[in-house]
Amino acid sequence: MKHQRWLRLLGIALGAPAALAALAVATGLLLAEWRMHRRVDVPVHAVAYRDEATVLERGRYLYASRGCADCHGGNGGGRTFAQGGGLTLAGPDITPAGVAGAYQPVDWVRTIRHGVTPQGRALMMMPSEDYNGFTDDDLAAIVAYLRSLPPQSGRTAIVELPLPMKAMYGFGAIPDAASRIDHAKPPRQAVPEGVTLRHGEYVASMCVGCHGVGLVGGKIRGGAPDWPPAARLAAGEGSVMDHYPDADSLIAMFRSGKRPDGSAVQVMPFDSLAQMSETDVRALHLYLTAR
Repeated sequence: MKHQRWLRLLGIALGAPAALAALAVATGLLLAEWRMHRRVDVPVHAVAYRDEATVLERGRYLYASRGCADCHGGNGGGRTFAQGGGLTLAGPDITPAGVAGAYQPVDWVRTIRHGVTPQGRALMMMPSEDYNGFTDDDLAAIVAYLRSLPPQSGRTAIVELPLPMKAMYGFGAIPDAASRIDHAKPPRQAVPEGVTLRHGEYVASMCVGCHGVGLVGGKIRGGAPDWPPAARLAAGEGSVMDHYPDADSLIAMFRSGKRPDGSAVQVMPFDSLAQMSETDVRALHLYLTAR
């Protein structure tokens, strides 16, 4: 009898951690649903529509070189950009046939700059911390280009996460862009293009989503579980910029996807990086190596 009682106690003791883990996951999933549907109120000022040829060309360049095509496809019709192990992430159609078809000027600002839908819901996978620093001119340019694209299929976004990853999002371990952005920060003032520190800093704002605030690297928030950590771009011990002593070496990596030693760089959005102008990359290198 005593033997059976000890067995029962042992079973309870062994089962308790599993029960606690299951409770934690269930709680995380409930919190994730709340976080995905919470309302985020942000102060938004509309940026007027523009349609000049030079503005459209600037928008085309920004769309091609700032990571937009990696999630939304070259034609804006949407693209699956991560899949496997229970994870599927696909960007929606953002042509006039898609989710942005009914957008008003203020909605573009809210979505691109703040990571919030027109209805006030946080966008889970939109990397708006990369675009929060856009000047009004550049935001207007990319909107002009998107509005000029031929209508596509109208496909919607897909965000399917493995249960542990979704629970981590619920507990805040994987924050969305809306929770990381300073929504009260005013837009940047126009920065003249050139191989300068100021322009390099402006270009570097596109790196924040993966490389983190301060560009210190680490685990990519919201990335697939098998993605390697982002490299440290900031100066200091372990900075990857030590391997790129001049701008030409960085340009070569952006164009080829390979490090100076010939090894392939994982995860980086080279479809977009390869489209960056020489001026932008040289300014970026100047900024990253002067810190």
